[in-house]
Amino acid sequence: MTALHATGQFPVRTLGGPTALFEYGGLRFLTDPTFDDPGDYGRPGRTLTKTAPSTATPADLGPIDVVLLSHDEHPDNLDTSGRALLADVPLTLTTPGGGQRLGEKAKGLADWESIELKRPHGGTVTVTGVPAIHGPGTHAEIEPVTGQVVGFILTGAGLPTVYVSGDNASLDAVEQIAGRFAPVDTAILFAGAPRIPMLFDGALIVLDSAQAAEATQILGTRRVVPVHYDSWAHFTEGRDELEAAFTAAGLADRLDWGRQA
Repeated sequence: MTALHATGQFPVRTLGGPTALFEYGGLRFLTDPTFDDPGDYGRPGRTLTKTAPSTATPADLGPIDVVLLSHDEHPDNLDTSGRALLADVPLTLTTPGGGQRLGEKAKGLADWESIELKRPHGGTVTVTGVPAIHGPGTHAEIEPVTGQVVGFILTGAGLPTVYVSGDNASLDAVEQIAGRFAPVDTAILFAGAPRIPMLFDGALIVLDSAQAAEATQILGTRRVVPVHYDSWAHFTEGRDELEAAFTAAGLADRLDWGRQA
């Protein structure tokens, strides 16, 4: 195994919010596509305010082979421009419900369900759906309010293990994932400590910075690329808080802010 594979240091381009682009096993992956302009989105009572534009447009990205979509029901994870992009992508992997809503190019993955994708030069990449809970509590308690969410683990022969967390607030879910896949080489970790006052009395609906550092320890992660911590008003912790939490945990050297240009 090369040093590249041992450390998981393939480039990740962060585009703002939950959206990141990376190449893995010769395939180009995009997470939760959000490209709409700043403004108010959503419905009465649950309006979300986007505060900054994406650092790229869909046209800037080139061909995408696979979208890893943690869930399709919230505009800060899939917006109007992101939905339009899906039409040009051969495969979108998402929740079972999202797989039904998004049409024939989408496939839902239940927890621990896997799909094998052909690599362009031979071999396969395995994508496994892993648990994610979008709020404080169990699936049964949270999903009727915030919906179903899925995370992803990517593996392949001679490739690093990659975790894309999606909108997960549960360290218990992280423990389950670690039990099957740790150590993780690279985690694209959704953070930002988002809170919405009318949901769960303002409790966290995705990891805060200290929990992101704890998840890194649980997974034995060698590199963390944080996403989902900027560009939206309901994200209550940003880069400064993440740096402070990882420094306090002795994990500052694990942080990689991605390529943002």
